[in-house]
Amino acid sequence: MKKVTLFATGIIMMSCAQQQKLTYPETAKVDTVDVYFGTEVPDPYRWLENDTSAATAAWVEAQNKVTNGYLSKIPFRDALLKRLTDVANYEKIGTPFKKHGKYYFYKNDGLQNQSVLYVQDSLDGEPRVFLDPNKLSDDGTVALSGISFSNNGKYTAYTISRSGSDWREIYVMDTETGKLLDDHIEWAKFTGAAWQGDGFYYSAYDAPVKGKEFSNVNENHKIYYHKMGTPQSQDQLVYQNPAHPKRFYTASVNEDETVLFLYESGDGRGNALYMKNLRKPNAPFVTMATDMDYNYAPMEVIGDKIYMFTNYDAPKYRLMIADINKPALKDWTELVPESENVLSNAGVIGGKLFLTYDKDAANHAYVYGMDGKEILEIELPSLGSVGFTGDKDDKECFFGFTSFTIPGATYKYDMDANTYELFRAPKVDFNSDEFVTEQVFYPSKDGTKIPMFLTYKKDLKKDGKNPVFLYGYGGFNISLNPGFSTSRIPFLENGGIYAQVNLRGGGEYGEDWHIAGTKMQKQNVFDDFISAAEYLIDNKYTNKDKIAIVGGSNGGLLVGACMTQRPDLFRVAIPQVGVMDMLRYHKFTIGWNWASDYGTSADSKEMFEYLKGYSPLHNLKPGTKYPATMVTTADHDDRVVPAHSFKFAATLQECNDGTNPTLIRIDSKAGHGAGKPMSKVLEEQADIYGFIMYNLGMNPKF
Repeated sequence: MKKVTLFATGIIMMSCAQQQKLTYPETAKVDTVDVYFGTEVPDPYRWLENDTSAATAAWVEAQNKVTNGYLSKIPFRDALLKRLTDVANYEKIGTPFKKHGKYYFYKNDGLQNQSVLYVQDSLDGEPRVFLDPNKLSDDGTVALSGISFSNNGKYTAYTISRSGSDWREIYVMDTETGKLLDDHIEWAKFTGAAWQGDGFYYSAYDAPVKGKEFSNVNENHKIYYHKMGTPQSQDQLVYQNPAHPKRFYTASVNEDETVLFLYESGDGRGNALYMKNLRKPNAPFVTMATDMDYNYAPMEVIGDKIYMFTNYDAPKYRLMIADINKPALKDWTELVPESENVLSNAGVIGGKLFLTYDKDAANHAYVYGMDGKEILEIELPSLGSVGFTGDKDDKECFFGFTSFTIPGATYKYDMDANTYELFRAPKVDFNSDEFVTEQVFYPSKDGTKIPMFLTYKKDLKKDGKNPVFLYGYGGFNISLNPGFSTSRIPFLENGGIYAQVNLRGGGEYGEDWHIAGTKMQKQNVFDDFISAAEYLIDNKYTNKDKIAIVGGSNGGLLVGACMTQRPDLFRVAIPQVGVMDMLRYHKFTIGWNWASDYGTSADSKEMFEYLKGYSPLHNLKPGTKYPATMVTTADHDDRVVPAHSFKFAATLQECNDGTNPTLIRIDSKAGHGAGKPMSKVLEEQADIYGFIMYNLGMNPKF
């Protein structure tokens, strides 16, 4: 009887706490008004776009104080953080890859802020640390974002990101001794190091204006060649195109150093491609393909043959072959034709083609001969995601596999027998046998069938009362495949359903599926997501008071649009680092690059009106009861600048009827998400899941 009383008291206290009216910081307004095709659009919180001003810093501090105060009152928040920490504390080992006769792999002992790169001389040899990014900063906010070995094996270039920024620095070390060399590149972006001889190509911008490093528009991307032992100031400018300042230019070189490829993108859904024959001194760049509405990706060069991965005239992708001596698109020949399923990845390993296809958003793996003929399908453990490692001359092949209930395991593939065995698997404090994943297909508003993965306890009852974490993205040809995350474990263990939706705008069914969620068809994406919630309610998985919607970046836009269009349908909304101002997104950093999916407010009156019609910032209505909302962003996010979240949160606090909490969580020394240290990830997930579970009325046990 005492336990029942305590439980009931806890529920009453939780309910009262949730209904408390919060006092938010006052946000000053300005009289800024923009005019679009004769239509005036006020932007009263424009001043929050100045992310380095004292006024903005004071606003951030005041908002975080309210948010932290609210989160600290969640009675189970500390217990949730402990459980999240416990389940994350396991040895995570990446799929090994081979370079110059040695094996490399990433490993995290459990709670290290950044994974460490190890090397071993043989598979049964003793691993030793090759590069530990945890030693690059005291707080783990410097992340290793890429690594590139010179083709002679002498040097190793590695790129780092500070505090989650897209800006990159390149350092070089002696591969054999590990000694850090003097070579150092700054203000690089969207690049690695493409080695040729004793130097490498990289892409960079001019140094930005001081104080505007994380917000100003990025223009005039350039390709340079850095010669080892020389200062960056002496690097050779290899390519620039002032006529198109808002495009990306990057370079790559094949391992045999016979071809230099130049990629041009940013003005369409794909890229243009050029090449230089390095076997001929002073050879010019020649055109391979110029239509930037298609993707052209060289995957391997063998002799005079360039093996191409492309969706040119093949919305679901195919493999083609180009000739170094006649590289123009018109002369390419088909190797593996387009299939009914999407070819999502391909590589040449040990003289064979390893192809990954997406069937209803799950990976399927196949081995083909170099003649383009199928040899066999690799039967994977379940519906999940797979990734292969290996080079064209390797005699060994490894692949990593994961699903919603299977943590990332590594398998060794026998190239001769065409069989595989488990190489190593992690030990996680999670009983996967207690859970199940099902895939359902439901009709969207226009009748289109949309796939959705649902993961939950096997004994779940469809009584319409289960809490749901509904996640989606729906954009930029990005597919959401099955994957494991320890962050979901406490939610699932306490009766929650994790729902992952494969919305239009993604790449799950090829380029047609992508286009169906872009520009003037963007509303399809929101309809798909809304219909997912309605399906779950209609089929007794849950009810509208038990649904939390979550998404990041373009997925943050998704959450913002859906909560403003159907505030009655969701109990909780978590828009993470979202694109919330659709009229001005293209005016910051690389926002202009998203126009291929969104269009811009400057394109036409029709496009402006369409964007304004769903822009989360511009569709908040005073006096509306919006879901309990926690907006998340970070001070170093130079992908989707925090001004989006700042202005949306300020407007939401102004418009919300006061029933549900409206918070913004602003992280420091963090960016768009990549490279975030484990300590910050755990704190953030505890806050997000704590906010969700608290506002869904859950009484979790840990």
